[in-house]
Amino acid sequence: MKLGEFTEAQIIALAQKAYEKGDAGFEIVGKKSALLVIDMQDEFVKPHWTPFWVPEATQQVSRIKLLITFCREKDIPIIYTASAYTHFRLDRPATGDLMPNRYPELGIEDPSIFRDGNIFGELSPLPHEIVIYKPSYGAFYDTPLESILRNLGKDTIIICGTLTNYCCGMTARQGYERGFKVVLGSDVTSTNDPTLHDAELKVLRAGFARVLNAGEIMRDVV
Repeated sequence: MKLGEFTEAQIIALAQKAYEKGDAGFEIVGKKSALLVIDMQDEFVKPHWTPFWVPEATQQVSRIKLLITFCREKDIPIIYTASAYTHFRLDRPATGDLMPNRYPELGIEDPSIFRDGNIFGELSPLPHEIVIYKPSYGAFYDTPLESILRNLGKDTIIICGTLTNYCCGMTARQGYERGFKVVLGSDVTSTNDPTLHDAELKVLRAGFARVLNAGEIMRDVV
């Protein structure tokens, strides 16, 4: 095709192909990679504890554990993130508490929620593994994550955890904008509305990341 000759149908078809079948053109080099385990903490994973529980995240624990074990065996660093009480909560977007995803109508003000940032027991970090307590959705926002990755000599991030369309997707976008190669696990990320999971994957696949399932990630690491 030449410039000026694209039809509306062709434009839509190109976009749909990128959303559905796109594959970013880079290898996953193990020695240049780090695994980010996003917010697999009690508030999201412990069944029935909070209104922020993501049932699919609980169901994915065993699969994420396999990916963590694989990365440890390959000497790929594991970096965990969690939402926790930091700096008297003065380090986060001021309008956060005004958002409807905080469920203010429930009237829950238990100070134990999102205070300690405890990683769900079956996925507990080893003593030498880093846990970053982040003040907002994306793991790069106002945290040392970029410096840590640069100091480790890593240019690729592999993302698993929850929620797909909040913290995982935002971290993928932030990583992309900072020049990192981003890999996102399609079956090791989850959201509280399953209808939004695939929609987010489509956007990330087309413009921000390689989207692969956990088996494909482990297969493709070189």
